[in-house]
Amino acid sequence: MKIIVIGSHLCPDTIYAVCKLKEKKINFDFRDISSNFTALKEYLSLREANPIYEEVKIKGGLGIPCFLKGEEITLNLDDVL
Repeated sequence: MKIIVIGSHLCPDTIYAVCKLKEKKINFDFRDISSNFTALKEYLSLREANPIYEEVKIKGGLGIPCFLKGEEITLNLDDVL
């Protein structure tokens, strides 16, 4: 199953996650919210609708990188490795 990684090429955590996925030869699509307006809109819609972002919002974070695996959404890289 292909994983979708939503993040930003400007975010060190996203860059780290992408490098780890490549290192493990995991098949994924990367959606960069910094350079793609459609990806940003899709991410904001996802972020507003999903309760896993409540703590992130309270802390003032963005919640990236985000990993989509089928219907599962996680903010934890270990869940997809």
